[in-house]
Amino acid sequence: MLSFFYDRKYYHYSDYSFIFFDIRYIIILNSGLNIMKKIINYLKKEKVLTIAICIALITCFFVPVDKNYLKYYDYNTLACLFCILTVVVGLKNTNIFVLLSRKLVSLFHTRRAVILTIVLTTFFMDMIVANDMSLITLLPLTYIVLHSTNNDNYLAFTYVLQTIAANMGGMITPYGNPQNLYLYSYYNIPTLEFIKILLVQSLAVLILLILCIIFVKNEKMEIEDKTLLDIPKMKLIIYIILFFLVILGIFRIIPYKIILILVIIVNIIIDKSVFKKIDYALIATFIAFFTFSGNMARIPAINQMIYNIVNTNTLLSGLISCQFISNVPTAIFLSKFTTDYKNLLIAVNIGSLGTMISSLASLIALKEYLKYNPKGFIKYIYTFTIYNTLFLLVLLIITLII
Repeated sequence: MLSFFYDRKYYHYSDYSFIFFDIRYIIILNSGLNIMKKIINYLKKEKVLTIAICIALITCFFVPVDKNYLKYYDYNTLACLFCILTVVVGLKNTNIFVLLSRKLVSLFHTRRAVILTIVLTTFFMDMIVANDMSLITLLPLTYIVLHSTNNDNYLAFTYVLQTIAANMGGMITPYGNPQNLYLYSYYNIPTLEFIKILLVQSLAVLILLILCIIFVKNEKMEIEDKTLLDIPKMKLIIYIILFFLVILGIFRIIPYKIILILVIIVNIIIDKSVFKKIDYALIATFIAFFTFSGNMARIPAINQMIYNIVNTNTLLSGLISCQFISNVPTAIFLSKFTTDYKNLLIAVNIGSLGTMISSLASLIALKEYLKYNPKGFIKYIYTFTIYNTLFLLVLLIITLII
């Protein structure tokens, strides 16, 4: 058999050409194996992305890929996500987060006061920008504050409360969360009525967050690393301007395509290294979950089940749906079946609590936590589930009472 390949009447190259052919084949095969090994190691490290891809692929068996897939993705959200991630990396490179962490600790001194300030800042910032954007901006600061003061054991606790604050803080404003913006526009809800619908629940969340943090040991915090920081002022100013432009893009005041192009061009000019540090896995995770949610809405059995439930109880159907396809797809999907916007609005906001996929903002915090503590997945999920279940039950009881 081997003589067939090496016989000169079948081989049209030099006597030793088959050796080079074999070497090239081995090199290509070895390169392919190395690439596969890197991909596998990367997916092992990026657990959230791996889970997202797996469940998205499962739904693809039930809904074959077609042109309707292109309708699943919120391109404005993805573009703004890329832009805010890029700007935050740029800001981190200027050492501004380290400087802010030092100011925060020197101003409030104790662990309880610092964590309370961080969580409440997340809560009120969410009233101005979307929940995922407020987390992307503040989570790096949280890590620097806790890590630099040897309080890493409070990272999971703080991240979980920040996630709840981010998901709940903006529920009384039409632009605080993406699902709110959609329902506000779809049903043409009067602004004052919109605020009143979830005002009591919003105040309850604020009180619960404060109560949770009260039990934190009020020990003194002190920054150990006090090396002199180099803050490039011009670069910092440019990134602050970019940050506010991205916020305008989130509010759709400036088209997201313009913001995307501007962010790319500016970073090419002032700091190309930023592009190497962007969390592309987070963007891919969002894409995977958009695929999952879109497919779930197109599976007839799921569609029919939700249709039957929503006509019986809009609040319950919204809460259940959020746990499986997250809050934004639930708002879009169930709005086609009901005119009860009050209960649907409540459902997709308090339904952001619960499972990890009930809100994509929750995935941002999980990914950020695993970046610093790769072996802390179980601890984080446990902490997340305990506090999310507690908040969800309290808010549900309050909703049923009022």
